[in-house]
Amino acid sequence: MEQRVSLITLGVADLQRSRNFYEGLGWKRSNAKAEEIVFFQAGGMGLALYPRVSLAKDANVSPDGQGFGGITLAYNARTREEVDAVLAQAAAAGAKLLKPAEEAFWGGYSGYFADPDGFLWEVAWNPFFPIADDGSIRIPAEV
Repeated sequence: MEQRVSLITLGVADLQRSRNFYEGLGWKRSNAKAEEIVFFQAGGMGLALYPRVSLAKDANVSPDGQGFGGITLAYNARTREEVDAVLAQAAAAGAKLLKPAEEAFWGGYSGYFADPDGFLWEVAWNPFFPIADDGSIRIPAEV
């Protein structure tokens, strides 16, 4: 298996609500012909929104989930100021602000929000992970 992630699919309670939320963040929907799933191109990978019950059925697991799922998604900002701007944009789109941006123990600046389905997003400025023009990051060999 190659060391990469191709697509992250979020199981959502209300597909239209989640689509509206991510579009409210300024994301552009890809593959507009698909009606039961929403795709967004996210740099070199994709983010998909799919009804939670359908996703659980496809994976042959129960759709009932409780508490913290043990995963967060992250948006790395180019500047500290962008962190604050993205958190404000997320709140305006309907996110729940979980942790206002603050100095992080690892030397950066970050905060957290939850999308309408409770998926956690960290918004961070990390001076150790430079961001290329295309938005991709390169994790240094020595962190």
